Amino acid sequence: MKVFWFIPSHGESRYLGSTKGGRPITLPYLKQIAQAVDHLGFEGALLPTGRSCEDAWVVGSSLISATERMKFLVAIRPGLMSPTLAARMAASFDRLSGGRLLINVVTGGDPVELAGDGVFLSHTDRYRLTDEFLDIWRAEMSGEQVDFEGEHLKVEGGNILLPPVQKPYPPLYFGGSSDPAIDISGKHIDVYLTWGEPPAQVAEKIEKVRKKAAEYGREVRFGIRMHVIVRETEEEAWQAADELIKYVDDEMIENSQKIFERFDSVGQKRMSQLHNGSRDSLEISPNLWAGVGLVRGGAGTALVGSAENVAARMKEYEEIGVESFVLSGYPHLEEAYRVAELLFPILPVEQLQGPVSKATSPFGEILANNHYPTKGSENKHEEKVKQKVQ
Repeated sequence: MKVFWFIPSHGESRYLGSTKGGRPITLPYLKQIAQAVDHLGFEGALLPTGRSCEDAWVVGSSLISATERMKFLVAIRPGLMSPTLAARMAASFDRLSGGRLLINVVTGGDPVELAGDGVFLSHTDRYRLTDEFLDIWRAEMSGEQVDFEGEHLKVEGGNILLPPVQKPYPPLYFGGSSDPAIDISGKHIDVYLTWGEPPAQVAEKIEKVRKKAAEYGREVRFGIRMHVIVRETEEEAWQAADELIKYVDDEMIENSQKIFERFDSVGQKRMSQLHNGSRDSLEISPNLWAGVGLVRGGAGTALVGSAENVAARMKEYEEIGVESFVLSGYPHLEEAYRVAELLFPILPVEQLQGPVSKATSPFGEILANNHYPTKGSENKHEEKVKQKVQ
């Protein structure tokens, strides 16, 4: 199981819909989160993209030298950038980071935002453009010289002179629920990402992507993008979920849902249907809560519960084929530590490798200024939790 975190370059807060507890997005703060990801044992982190965010490539590049092992899941945007420029950017990032780049292919689902960026294509045409973009990008990253003429893109003699570290190129991640998106996934993508829908709906999409990939003679891996609110007890976790949206009122929800209605993203429509703009029944599946999606676009669900219950739900997703979990929590610095401390000991995640794992400094506060705490009762508790999860 690979567990990723999130770099909140679009804003950070302790509460949704309120400036209370809000934090400015500064480079020092982003470094704190990235270094937490780096040292706690997360696989890496997703960097968001869009006009509401700091640019993902600039943010990721600024964090390379502040980290040692984490991977950066950074977006390329068909229609907003040329495939040849995107290939050079990806190769440079991969080289300078020592092979730590992952690529998130984002076609976009908000026609108003896309128009502001000069993209006026229909939903179907954007995916046709994405297909051409990836034909060119994959060929150039694989070391080929490209001559290509399609419906939307044309390249003559395209190539990159400085190749990426990862071969044939950094892995491609992609999400989308429409038929054109499923086709793109089967033809081009290494890891298909779904937003956090109930397991039965996720299983249905996984099966569709697998069948489409088989038509192209390929295999695809799977991941899920969602939030997490994990605490030592169920009661504490659900209380924290209620606290997160305590300042969200009906007007905020109505205004947010009106904006989401203009999206032509099938995935966004599926997210909105999970709660239908109402806070009356937000637990849509055991420990799966749709409260975030009341006012946030994109990933709108969270796993909420005790460590053992959240771990059990994650294993249910794993059993249907999900191997990568791209998680986030508010605020992201503290919640990164909470996830690592509560979930990592009871999940099948790869142990942290490198100098940090060999540290000899004591863990925990010295007792009575006299001796260090030893692992005892908490080990027995963790063993019981592991048995419950298994």
